[in-house]
Amino acid sequence: MSRNRTGLAVTTTGRSPDAPEPHEPDRPTVVALRGEIDLGSATPLTMRLDALTSDPSPDLVLDLRGVTFIDCAGLGVLCRVRNRVEARAGRLRLVSDSARFRGMLRLVDLDEAFEIAAGLPDVTSRPVVGGDSGADARVAVR
Repeated sequence: MSRNRTGLAVTTTGRSPDAPEPHEPDRPTVVALRGEIDLGSATPLTMRLDALTSDPSPDLVLDLRGVTFIDCAGLGVLCRVRNRVEARAGRLRLVSDSARFRGMLRLVDLDEAFEIAAGLPDVTSRPVVGGDSGADARVAVR
């Protein structure tokens, strides 16, 4: 796990965004975000999430339970990911147990735009390509 200067840490379990992988529709890629998703972290995070949503039918789970702050730039990142996933006939799930986050989505009329769960889905994530067996792929956001 790495941190950029704004404190956002990203851990991707399931696939390396830089490695090709065969299509496995029943196994999502889980991205755990920790820290702040703001103007300072939006661009590098967008680049990483774009790589994870570049294939047909991406199945992505964004675990936001470790996010301590999200601003309008962060909401823009989530909307961009949603649009990319939908354009590729994929699936995006957000994981958040924060009433504050859900309330913010309601305030900006995005509560119906996302599939949100309080915990991780009960599925096995894709194996990390090119990584150690069972290890997380650490994604550097700089």
